[in-house]
Amino acid sequence: MLACSVLFLYSPTSNVGKAFGKHVATHERKGKEVNTIWIVRRRRTLYLNVAKGGSKSWIQRVTIDGKRRDIGLGGYPFVGLAAARQKALHNRVAIAAGRDPLAERRRSTMPTFAVAARRTCEALSPGWRNRKHTISWMQTLERHAFPVLGGMTVDRIAREDVLRVLTPIWASRPETARRVRQRIRATLQWAWAHGYVTANVAGEGVDGALPKMRAVKAHFKALPYSEVGDALRAVDGSRASLAAKLCLRFIVLTAARSGEARGARWSEIDVTAREWRIPAGRMKAPNDHRVPLSRPALAVLEQARVLDDGSDLVFPSNVKRGAPLSDMTLTKLLLTRGIADRATVHGFRSSFRDWASECTGTPHAVMELSLAHRVGSNVEQAYARSDLLAKRCVLMERWGAFVTEGGSGG
Repeated sequence: MLACSVLFLYSPTSNVGKAFGKHVATHERKGKEVNTIWIVRRRRTLYLNVAKGGSKSWIQRVTIDGKRRDIGLGGYPFVGLAAARQKALHNRVAIAAGRDPLAERRRSTMPTFAVAARRTCEALSPGWRNRKHTISWMQTLERHAFPVLGGMTVDRIAREDVLRVLTPIWASRPETARRVRQRIRATLQWAWAHGYVTANVAGEGVDGALPKMRAVKAHFKALPYSEVGDALRAVDGSRASLAAKLCLRFIVLTAARSGEARGARWSEIDVTAREWRIPAGRMKAPNDHRVPLSRPALAVLEQARVLDDGSDLVFPSNVKRGAPLSDMTLTKLLLTRGIADRATVHGFRSSFRDWASECTGTPHAVMELSLAHRVGSNVEQAYARSDLLAKRCVLMERWGAFVTEGGSGG
């Protein structure tokens, strides 16, 4: 018969343990008595755990697959000695038959893949920068993984099941497939960390069944820098909203990302210092960023004052009060002017970078910082703490003149 004992956190003045068995040992921590072992008469299978506050519970100590394991059997006196012995006997019978009572208990609360995915998303989302990524993370799994895995408990998922999800899209939609696999893997990693599974079947074990995915570097479509001025003039002639037209022009003149410009607030603008100060929470990199404002950029802001709706947004939506413009508003603007097949909104940053590289003698670091890119290794960044604002100010003024006046900018 398997040996089991009873734990009793003991106070010297307490007689609780004496009612059930004899004293075996006393444990101390930092010189204070915190634990005393008692063995229940004739059973040698139970421990009575009495907490410092006086609450009591039964713990069964067993050996499963050569490892000592503790199984909770309920609180005393709600679970009396006879009931605790009966539960302990049931567990010993199960173990003798080669079963694992703890594993069986876990399986009774085993989450499905869908539940595990949502819990994984909740656990990871505090580290993500925006809600849009959280929504996208779940939508990818709902569309591609849930039809196959969603209703399965995580302990029943095998490599073949993961392959049933990935194989149909691995070659035809490689970027989507990569994301789906990463998110399945993260979900099963969460399940592994919580003891629901003993391995991650979406890990390296499936590599041999999938063809090697070629690395494809996608570039945003971008206009040659010589055509940027004409594109802005074409946009000015459109029937789009004033907010959309001014926002796109501001993006081009500042080389900012679309989301940064669409979310720009008047409280971030210092007209006197000719700076736009974007807080870290709205940047791709977790750092505040200063953008020098050229004269053409300041002119855009002056025109935008008529858009003020009290929300502090520089370019508020004309559809939903107090909300920023949507990214599709700017994409539609390029589409209606016949530009979308050759350029994206983000692509104007590339146009700026090409112009700065080919038409000016600007140092590499100045050009990269103008795009809010990190420059150098972690060590170099630790020592090079200047954001080179003065030099960037000169560069952006020349870019503004090139775009609006059609000069060479050099």
